[in-house]
Amino acid sequence: MSKALRLSEKWFRFGLWLVAIVFASFLIGLGGTIVQNLPQVEHRYTLEDFIDKPLAEQTRAVIRQTQKTRQDAQENLDQSRLKLNAARANSATARDTFNNWLATRHATKQADQDPELIARTQELDGLKAAERKSLAKVEAEQQILLDAQQAEARAQTRLHELERAAGEKLTSELRSQELRVFLYRLTLTLPLLGIAGWLFARKRKSTYWPFVWGFIYFALFAFFVELVPYLPSYGGYVRYVVGIVITVLVGRQAIVSLNRYLEKQKLAEAMPDIERRKELSYDTALARLAKKVCPGCERPVDLANTAIDYCPHCGICLFDHCAQCQERKSAFARFCHACGAPARDKGEA
Repeated sequence: MSKALRLSEKWFRFGLWLVAIVFASFLIGLGGTIVQNLPQVEHRYTLEDFIDKPLAEQTRAVIRQTQKTRQDAQENLDQSRLKLNAARANSATARDTFNNWLATRHATKQADQDPELIARTQELDGLKAAERKSLAKVEAEQQILLDAQQAEARAQTRLHELERAAGEKLTSELRSQELRVFLYRLTLTLPLLGIAGWLFARKRKSTYWPFVWGFIYFALFAFFVELVPYLPSYGGYVRYVVGIVITVLVGRQAIVSLNRYLEKQKLAEAMPDIERRKELSYDTALARLAKKVCPGCERPVDLANTAIDYCPHCGICLFDHCAQCQERKSAFARFCHACGAPARDKGEA
């Protein structure tokens, strides 16, 4: 159709399409802002909204206390192990010294050294007792640490159970909230889609068609971008079912429209040539001829063949001769391209 338009008209149409796109972009921006703010009408739920708060707080307090006890016990255990290692080292050194001294005494067999033997033995027993005391301290700290770890583990288990139960409630509520937000989006989007459909059917060729098409693009964007991606999945069943339903509805409408179009074409092809011409607009006829199809039935025709004056499919006249110069010309031309004479109306005698 663009080949049949005047140059200035082409530019004007191009500018009007820019107006339609800009208008649609502003509508999309406004609609996107509204849709993004829709979730704010709902409370933003967290795990704390569904957990047993008194019991959870009590359990967390136990965990904090056991963690502190465990940390203190670990620090005391480290200190006790250092003392135990020192006591063992002292005891081992004293035992080696005593063994060396005892071997010397046996070699010299000096009876006057018996009091020293007793003293050394008592000192060694004291070091051994200190070692056993340090070991007992280490074992006590290990017991405290173990008790704290087990108590913390039990408290963590109770807290995990509380969080698991709360998580199930949170998941259920988030699904319900997601469905409500989707219904909000659907409430806003479906009327836009309905208005867009009505505008496409009734107003797409009106004077203000740039705004009509801009609104149509906006409605399609709102449906496919702002609504469809937020469709609740429920394991994919909902989306597949909705996709099937939409496909069936669109496919059915396409089939019905095709049948109507074919029926309309059959009725048009049965009409006389003059009446069929009156039904065709000048721009539509030129646009179809530019695509090398018949303006009446839209089937391919070899327009370069000078022997073809009528469509072999529907019989409409494609080429005739100028009444003034008899030059062969397009039957849909308003003036003769050879002499400029106005085309004769086919209804004239």
